[in-house]
This record gives sequence, structure tokens and C-alpha cells, in this order.
Amino acid sequence: MAKKIGWIGTGVMGSSMCMHLIKAGHEAFVYNRTKSKTKDLIAAGATWCDSPAEVAKSADIIFTIVGYPTDVEQTILGSEGVLANAGAGKIIVDMTTSEPALAELIYDAAAVKKVESLDAPVSGGDLGARNGSLAIMVGGKQKVFDEVKELFDIMGQNVQLMGKAGAGQHTKMCNQVLIAGTMIGVVESLLYAQKAGMDMNAVIDVIGSGAAGSWSINNLGRRIAEDDFNPGFFIKHFVKDMGIALDEAKRMKLSLPGLALVNQFYISAMAMGYEELGTQGLFKVLEKMNQA
Repeated sequence: MAKKIGWIGTGVMGSSMCMHLIKAGHEAFVYNRTKSKTKDLIAAGATWCDSPAEVAKSADIIFTIVGYPTDVEQTILGSEGVLANAGAGKIIVDMTTSEPALAELIYDAAAVKKVESLDAPVSGGDLGARNGSLAIMVGGKQKVFDEVKELFDIMGQNVQLMGKAGAGQHTKMCNQVLIAGTMIGVVESLLYAQKAGMDMNAVIDVIGSGAAGSWSINNLGRRIAEDDFNPGFFIKHFVKDMGIALDEAKRMKLSLPGLALVNQFYISAMAMGYEELGTQGLFKVLEKMNQA
């Protein structure tokens, strides 16, 4: 059955995710700060809205995937945001990678208005978004998850309810901690191959199918080999995610020295002006360090 869905945030991943829902026959109401980034969705049949408030008034299930926790807070909890303009019975689904505590705050604030909410960050980058193969990790009520599950299944291939509000965001932090450690290994491995005069793609063909295989080496490693540093996921957003994970670890009195080290390398990438590159842009940082 076709649903009225709202979509706020049509960046590198959001646009593809919303497009899958439109192609599946759902009616979409869309908003993005830069209207031109919604043109393909509008051409496919989506209705443009002038504000998050208008999206909330028009749709029954409102998805958000924006940049930073401050953007989430403004978009959902602001006076002109989604929650202030959503009627009882509507569902807010925040797919931004954000703070677990903010997900809990949204859940509690929504409950007062008899609005439901889920935190549902994703993993898989631009490729996963385009292919509809994302991993989607969800926090919230079982019955609300069940209601939205058919929409999640259009966007992803591994969709799991992880627990109460905030659990989706905690799961995404686990994901980002692992990605951070894996990326330093990918970059150092390919720098070694480069220095040894090896063909990077040939090396990936072999090590990517063995015990060292990972999504990062087989996908982002290929991009490094082709000198492609375009963003599937921005460095600036990854630095934000690592900051959230480190703050949560500090709150839990948990030491994560590997994450702290990789975070410093990515901060160096920001200082070098690489914040708009994809996370594989870490290669450029270590490459420069080894040229010094």
C-alpha cells in the first residue's frame, strides 16, 4: 500500500534512498536546504516543500538524514521543525548518524505529542544507497519498526531493530569504530603496495578475497587505486562520528586508543583542506607524511 512519506536531506545518500521509495510507488514530499539537489526527485514525482514544517504537515512518515546533531535538533525539535508540525500518529525516522542521547530526547519529546520516532542510521555509503543494499540499524518500539520495515527493506538489505531509542545510534558508533580502524589498515597496506611498485588493483584482487578482505579494501581501496577521492561519505562527517563515539566512550569510562589515533589522522586531513573528500582521502594524509 502506497504511503505518504516525507524526506528531509537529499545529499550524497539521501537522494538515492528517497528515489528508491518513489520508484516503489510511495508519494514523497521533499525538502533540502539547497533546492537544486531535489530536482531529480521532483522529476520522478516528488512534491517540493518549502520547509521541514511543510513536510511534517504533508506526510505520515517523515525521514530525515542531515549533517550534524545540531542539524537534527533544529530540523526535528526546532520551533519550525518536524515535531512542532506533526500531528498525533505520525512517525519520525531520523537516519542521520547522530548522538544516542539526542535520539532519546527526540523519542521522549515525540511521545508527549503522541508522535512515534525511530533512530535509524545506516552504513554502506553512496554505493549502498544507490544499490538499495544499506545496513540499517534501528532504535525504538517494535510495533513502530514493524510499520516502517517495508520501507526500510526498499533501501537496505540488512535491517535490524537493535533495542530501545538510541540503540540504533549506539550500533552505528560500533560500526564507525570498526571502520576507523579498518581504514588505517587499508591506507597503510596500499601505501606499502605503492612503495613496493605493485599494482594496487592486483594486490586488492588477492588480499581482498582472503583473511584481510573487508568492504573497505574491496570498495574504497579500489577508489584509492583509481585516484578517486570523491565522497561516498565525507571526511568532515566521519570526524563528527568519531567525535560522538569518543564522547560516548568517555561517558562510559571506556578507553579506545585506536579510535583516538585514527581520529587525529582525520583531523589532520581536515587541516589539510580534505574535509570534502571521501573517507578514503586518508590515503593522501599518510602519503604526504611519507613524502616529508
